[in-house]
Amino acid sequence: MSSQPAVPVAGEHARDNDFIEVYPDALTREQCAQLVARFSDSGDTVPGRVGGGVMPDLKDSRDLTISGRDGWRDAETLLNLAVFRGVIAYLRRYPHTLIAPLMLETPGADGKSHRLTPERMAAMDDEDLAPVIKTVLRPGSINLQRYSANRGGYPYWHCELYPRDPRAETLHRHLLWTIYLNDEFEEGETEFLYQQRKIVPRTGSMLIAPAAFTHTHRGNRPKGGDKFIATSWVLFQRAEQLFGAG
Repeated sequence: MSSQPAVPVAGEHARDNDFIEVYPDALTREQCAQLVARFSDSGDTVPGRVGGGVMPDLKDSRDLTISGRDGWRDAETLLNLAVFRGVIAYLRRYPHTLIAPLMLETPGADGKSHRLTPERMAAMDDEDLAPVIKTVLRPGSINLQRYSANRGGYPYWHCELYPRDPRAETLHRHLLWTIYLNDEFEEGETEFLYQQRKIVPRTGSMLIAPAAFTHTHRGNRPKGGDKFIATSWVLFQRAEQLFGAG
């Protein structure tokens, strides 16, 4: 995989500062094809779920959670590294994604801690910024998904942030991401409601956007071929990790 920093490309009907970014070539076509083949050969896929369970009228897919699964750790690492590069690029454009939720301080040249500002963040190289990101954010569980041609899709308008479990994991979601693993189909866009924007899948490209209701979206039905994606979230670290058990 290229080690060059991710560079965003404007998507269909793009608007300045709509917080929807698409990064081409997050994975190579070969890497995508290998993931599709492994997914297709797996006997462990299950019907896709929404927050309320299996509801094919809302989401019709076959899913495979690969995080923590034996035999998939290399794929999980590959995807998380690609996403981390994209997150760095995203934070370069929208620094308050990291700064606004927490009053962060980082060491300055004088050895003292100083409030992290967009200007200070812009002056940091990726090597210095990476541990700050990892202090605040963490990767979510990765799903591979297949939407069957002319039938599958996620037509329900939804967001990724909602109250679901006692540990409030779904309320820790900060960003969503999707890597498109193929594009041998028509339509099948990721469509954002309020931004009136459709993201056309391109093999290897990665979509990053906020997880909250402002970026309510749906997955349109692919026509003429199956659609494969890898998808997950970037979450905040839990409070006990950020602030201690006290």
